[in-house]
Amino acid sequence: MLVSMDAEELAARWRDRLDSWAIPHEILAQAPVDPWSHSPERFGTRTDRALAEPDDGPTMTRLAEALPEKGTLLDVGSGPGASSLPLHARIGHLYAVDTSGPMLEGLAARAEKLGVPVTTVEGRWPDVADQVPSADAAVAAHVVYNVPDLADFLLALDARTQGRVVLELPHRHPMSWMTPLWQHFHGVDRPVRPIAEDCVALAAALGFNVQVEEREAPLERFTSLEELAASAVRRVCLDPSRTEEVARTAAELGMWPVPRDRWVTIWWE
Repeated sequence: MLVSMDAEELAARWRDRLDSWAIPHEILAQAPVDPWSHSPERFGTRTDRALAEPDDGPTMTRLAEALPEKGTLLDVGSGPGASSLPLHARIGHLYAVDTSGPMLEGLAARAEKLGVPVTTVEGRWPDVADQVPSADAAVAAHVVYNVPDLADFLLALDARTQGRVVLELPHRHPMSWMTPLWQHFHGVDRPVRPIAEDCVALAAALGFNVQVEEREAPLERFTSLEELAASAVRRVCLDPSRTEEVARTAAELGMWPVPRDRWVTIWWE
Protein backbone atom coordinates (compact mmCIF):
# COMPACT_ATOMS: atom_id res chain seq x y z
CA MET A 1 0.00 0.00 0.00
CA LEU A 2 1.32 3.44 -0.93
CA VAL A 3 1.52 5.91 1.94
CA SER A 4 -0.06 9.29 1.13
CA MET A 5 1.60 12.60 1.90
CA ASP A 6 -1.06 13.20 4.56
CA ALA A 7 -0.19 9.87 6.15
CA GLU A 8 3.52 10.69 6.05
CA GLU A 9 2.85 13.98 7.82
CA LEU A 10 0.62 12.35 10.43
CA ALA A 11 3.18 9.57 10.99
CA ALA A 12 5.95 12.13 11.51
CA ARG A 13 3.73 14.08 13.90
CA TRP A 14 2.98 10.91 15.89
CA ARG A 15 6.70 10.10 16.10
CA ASP A 16 7.63 13.62 17.22
CA ARG A 17 4.88 13.73 19.84
CA LEU A 18 5.87 10.34 21.20
CA ASP A 19 9.52 11.42 21.29
CA SER A 20 8.49 14.36 23.47
CA TRP A 21 7.69 11.83 26.22
CA ALA A 22 11.39 11.00 26.59
CA ILE A 23 12.53 11.54 30.17
CA PRO A 24 15.16 14.31 30.49
CA HIS A 25 18.60 12.73 30.46
CA GLU A 26 19.72 14.20 33.78
CA ILE A 27 16.69 12.68 35.53
CA LEU A 28 16.91 9.33 33.76
CA ALA A 29 20.61 9.04 34.64
CA GLN A 30 19.74 9.11 38.34
CA ALA A 31 16.84 6.63 38.14
CA PRO A 32 17.40 3.61 40.45
CA VAL A 33 15.55 1.31 38.00
CA ASP A 34 14.28 1.48 34.43
CA PRO A 35 11.20 3.73 34.64
CA TRP A 36 9.75 2.30 31.43
CA SER A 37 9.85 -1.36 32.51
CA HIS A 38 6.71 -3.43 33.03
CA SER A 39 6.08 -6.11 35.62
CA PRO A 40 5.24 -9.55 34.21
CA GLU A 41 3.59 -10.35 37.55
CA ARG A 42 1.30 -7.31 37.40
CA PHE A 43 0.38 -8.04 33.78
CA GLY A 44 -0.12 -11.69 34.64
CA THR A 45 -2.59 -10.74 37.37
CA ARG A 46 -4.54 -8.68 34.85
CA THR A 47 -4.58 -11.60 32.42
CA ASP A 48 -5.86 -13.99 35.08
CA ARG A 49 -8.60 -11.51 35.94
CA ALA A 50 -9.52 -11.18 32.25
CA LEU A 51 -9.81 -14.97 32.05
CA ALA A 52 -11.87 -15.23 35.24
CA GLU A 53 -14.13 -12.27 34.41
CA PRO A 54 -14.45 -12.12 30.59
CA ASP A 55 -14.90 -8.60 29.26
CA ASP A 56 -17.84 -7.97 26.94
CA GLY A 57 -16.52 -4.60 25.79
CA PRO A 58 -16.03 -3.59 22.15
CA THR A 59 -12.51 -4.99 21.73
CA MET A 60 -13.44 -8.55 22.69
CA THR A 61 -16.77 -8.26 20.90
CA ARG A 62 -15.22 -7.14 17.61
CA LEU A 63 -12.55 -9.81 17.83
CA ALA A 64 -14.96 -12.61 18.69
CA GLU A 65 -17.35 -11.81 15.85
CA ALA A 66 -14.45 -11.69 13.36
CA LEU A 67 -12.66 -14.85 14.50
CA PRO A 68 -13.91 -18.06 12.83
CA GLU A 69 -14.41 -21.12 14.98
CA LYS A 70 -10.88 -22.50 15.58
CA GLY A 71 -9.45 -19.60 13.59
CA THR A 72 -5.97 -18.12 13.79
CA LEU A 73 -5.39 -15.03 15.91
CA LEU A 74 -2.36 -12.72 15.90
CA ASP A 75 -1.72 -10.83 19.14
CA VAL A 76 0.97 -8.15 18.81
CA GLY A 77 2.31 -6.72 22.05
CA SER A 78 0.57 -9.67 23.67
CA GLY A 79 1.98 -9.54 27.19
CA PRO A 80 0.71 -12.64 29.01
CA GLY A 81 -2.39 -12.75 26.81
CA ALA A 82 -5.08 -10.58 28.42
CA SER A 83 -6.44 -9.50 25.03
CA SER A 84 -6.37 -12.87 23.27
CA LEU A 85 -6.61 -15.80 25.69
CA PRO A 86 -10.15 -14.91 26.88
CA LEU A 87 -11.19 -16.07 23.38
CA HIS A 88 -9.53 -19.45 23.93
CA ALA A 89 -12.66 -21.41 23.01
CA ARG A 90 -12.59 -19.95 19.48
CA ILE A 91 -8.83 -19.97 18.84
CA GLY A 92 -7.38 -22.71 16.64
CA HIS A 93 -3.88 -21.25 16.85
CA LEU A 94 -2.54 -18.14 18.56
CA TYR A 95 0.51 -16.26 17.32
CA ALA A 96 1.81 -14.01 20.08
CA VAL A 97 4.46 -11.33 19.54
CA ASP A 98 6.10 -9.36 22.35
CA THR A 99 9.48 -7.85 23.17
CA SER A 100 9.45 -9.49 26.62
CA GLY A 101 10.47 -13.12 26.95
CA PRO A 102 9.00 -13.43 30.49
CA MET A 103 5.66 -12.05 29.27
CA LEU A 104 5.58 -14.63 26.47
CA GLU A 105 6.48 -17.40 28.91
CA GLY A 106 3.48 -16.39 31.02
CA LEU A 107 1.25 -16.46 27.94
CA ALA A 108 2.54 -19.87 26.82
CA ALA A 109 1.93 -21.38 30.27
CA ARG A 110 -1.64 -20.08 30.36
CA ALA A 111 -2.30 -21.15 26.76
CA GLU A 112 -1.15 -24.70 27.56
CA LYS A 113 -3.58 -24.92 30.50
CA LEU A 114 -6.37 -23.68 28.25
CA GLY A 115 -5.50 -26.08 25.44
CA VAL A 116 -4.66 -23.29 22.97
CA PRO A 117 -1.90 -24.08 20.44
CA VAL A 118 0.45 -21.11 20.49
CA THR A 119 3.52 -19.86 18.69
CA THR A 120 5.43 -17.12 20.52
CA VAL A 121 7.78 -14.71 18.77
CA GLU A 122 10.05 -12.51 20.86
CA GLY A 123 10.86 -9.24 19.12
CA ARG A 124 9.58 -5.89 18.01
CA TRP A 125 6.80 -5.54 15.47
CA PRO A 126 7.09 -5.16 12.49
CA ASP A 127 10.72 -6.35 12.56
CA VAL A 128 9.52 -9.92 13.22
CA ALA A 129 6.40 -9.81 11.04
CA ASP A 130 7.88 -12.31 8.59
CA GLN A 131 8.03 -14.90 11.40
CA VAL A 132 4.25 -15.27 11.58
CA PRO A 133 1.77 -16.36 8.89
CA SER A 134 -1.30 -14.42 7.87
CA ALA A 135 -4.02 -14.74 10.51
CA ASP A 136 -7.81 -14.59 10.42
CA ALA A 137 -7.83 -11.67 12.87
CA ALA A 138 -5.32 -9.55 14.75
CA VAL A 139 -5.28 -7.54 17.95
CA ALA A 140 -2.80 -5.01 19.34
CA ALA A 141 -4.00 -3.81 22.73
CA HIS A 142 -2.34 -1.09 24.79
CA VAL A 143 0.80 -1.07 22.71
CA VAL A 144 0.70 1.80 20.18
CA TYR A 145 1.98 4.38 22.67
CA ASN A 146 5.22 2.38 22.61
CA VAL A 147 5.44 2.55 18.81
CA PRO A 148 7.29 5.53 17.27
CA ASP A 149 6.94 4.30 13.68
CA LEU A 150 3.21 3.74 13.87
CA ALA A 151 2.52 3.75 10.12
CA ASP A 152 4.89 0.83 9.54
CA PHE A 153 3.40 -0.97 12.53
CA LEU A 154 -0.17 -0.64 11.25
CA LEU A 155 0.67 -1.49 7.64
CA ALA A 156 2.46 -4.68 8.70
CA LEU A 157 -0.42 -5.62 11.00
CA ASP A 158 -2.89 -5.18 8.17
CA ALA A 159 -0.69 -7.13 5.74
CA ARG A 160 -0.58 -10.11 8.13
CA THR A 161 -4.36 -10.17 8.66
CA GLN A 162 -6.93 -11.73 6.33
CA GLY A 163 -9.94 -10.37 8.19
CA ARG A 164 -10.23 -7.80 10.96
CA VAL A 165 -7.58 -5.74 12.76
CA VAL A 166 -8.52 -4.51 16.25
CA LEU A 167 -6.57 -1.96 18.29
CA GLU A 168 -7.25 -0.94 21.87
CA LEU A 169 -5.62 2.04 23.57
CA PRO A 170 -6.36 4.55 26.30
CA HIS A 171 -7.60 7.91 25.08
CA ARG A 172 -4.49 9.59 26.51
CA HIS A 173 -0.90 8.41 26.96
CA PRO A 174 -0.90 5.80 29.76
CA MET A 175 1.63 7.84 31.76
CA SER A 176 -0.48 11.02 31.66
CA TRP A 177 -1.93 10.44 35.10
CA MET A 178 1.49 11.13 36.68
CA THR A 179 1.83 14.66 35.31
CA PRO A 180 1.24 16.32 38.73
CA LEU A 181 3.99 14.18 40.30
CA TRP A 182 6.47 15.14 37.56
CA GLN A 183 5.67 18.78 38.18
CA HIS A 184 5.96 18.39 41.95
CA PHE A 185 9.18 16.38 42.18
CA HIS A 186 11.06 17.55 39.08
CA GLY A 187 9.39 20.75 37.89
CA VAL A 188 8.86 19.05 34.54
CA ASP A 189 5.73 19.42 32.41
CA ARG A 190 4.74 16.27 30.56
CA PRO A 191 3.28 16.34 27.04
CA VAL A 192 -0.42 16.15 26.24
CA ARG A 193 -0.24 14.34 22.89
CA PRO A 194 -0.33 11.95 21.14
CA ILE A 195 -3.87 10.86 21.94
CA ALA A 196 -6.14 8.19 20.48
CA GLU A 197 -7.53 10.55 17.83
CA ASP A 198 -4.02 10.86 16.39
CA CYS A 199 -3.87 7.09 15.89
CA VAL A 200 -7.35 7.09 14.31
CA ALA A 201 -6.36 9.89 11.92
CA LEU A 202 -3.21 8.08 10.83
CA ALA A 203 -5.00 4.74 10.30
CA ALA A 204 -7.62 6.50 8.18
CA ALA A 205 -4.95 8.33 6.17
CA LEU A 206 -3.32 4.97 5.45
CA GLY A 207 -6.54 3.98 3.69
CA PHE A 208 -8.14 1.80 6.36
CA ASN A 209 -11.90 2.10 6.79
CA VAL A 210 -11.62 2.64 10.53
CA GLN A 211 -14.45 2.20 13.01
CA VAL A 212 -14.12 3.67 16.50
CA GLU A 213 -15.79 2.83 19.82
CA GLU A 214 -15.02 4.34 23.21
CA ARG A 215 -15.90 3.42 26.77
CA GLU A 216 -14.82 3.80 30.36
CA ALA A 217 -12.02 1.40 31.27
CA PRO A 218 -13.44 -1.73 32.94
CA LEU A 219 -10.57 -1.86 35.45
CA GLU A 220 -9.33 0.50 38.11
CA ARG A 221 -5.72 1.48 37.47
CA PHE A 222 -4.76 0.75 41.08
CA THR A 223 -6.49 -0.97 43.97
CA SER A 224 -4.86 1.17 46.69
CA LEU A 225 -2.90 4.36 47.24
CA GLU A 226 0.06 2.22 48.24
CA GLU A 227 -0.03 0.40 44.91
CA LEU A 228 -0.16 3.74 43.10
CA ALA A 229 2.87 5.00 44.99
CA ALA A 230 4.89 1.84 44.37
CA SER A 231 4.33 2.26 40.63
CA ALA A 232 4.79 6.04 40.56
CA VAL A 233 8.07 6.05 42.47
CA ARG A 234 9.62 3.98 39.67
CA ARG A 235 7.96 5.85 36.81
CA VAL A 236 8.99 9.24 38.21
CA CYS A 237 12.60 8.07 38.68
CA LEU A 238 12.66 8.32 42.47
CA ASP A 239 14.31 6.05 45.02
CA PRO A 240 11.97 3.38 46.45
CA SER A 241 12.66 4.77 49.91
CA ARG A 242 10.42 7.72 48.97
CA THR A 243 7.34 5.58 48.33
CA GLU A 244 5.50 6.86 51.42
CA GLU A 245 6.33 10.44 50.44
CA VAL A 246 4.95 9.82 46.96
CA ALA A 247 1.75 8.35 48.43
CA ARG A 248 1.32 11.34 50.72
CA THR A 249 2.01 13.78 47.88
CA ALA A 250 -0.42 12.03 45.53
CA ALA A 251 -3.14 12.27 48.16
CA GLU A 252 -2.39 15.95 48.79
CA LEU A 253 -2.52 16.67 45.06
CA GLY A 254 -5.95 15.04 44.80
CA MET A 255 -4.67 12.17 42.65
CA TRP A 256 -6.39 9.45 44.65
CA PRO A 257 -8.53 7.75 43.65
CA VAL A 258 -7.22 7.83 40.07
CA PRO A 259 -10.09 8.48 37.63
CA ARG A 260 -10.72 5.61 35.24
CA ASP A 261 -9.27 5.91 31.75
CA ARG A 262 -11.29 6.13 28.58
CA TRP A 263 -10.44 3.15 26.37
CA VAL A 264 -10.74 3.40 22.60
CA THR A 265 -11.27 0.47 20.25
CA ILE A 266 -10.25 1.02 16.62
CA TRP A 267 -10.99 -1.64 14.02
CA TRP A 268 -11.15 -2.25 10.30
CA GLU A 269 -11.57 -5.14 7.90
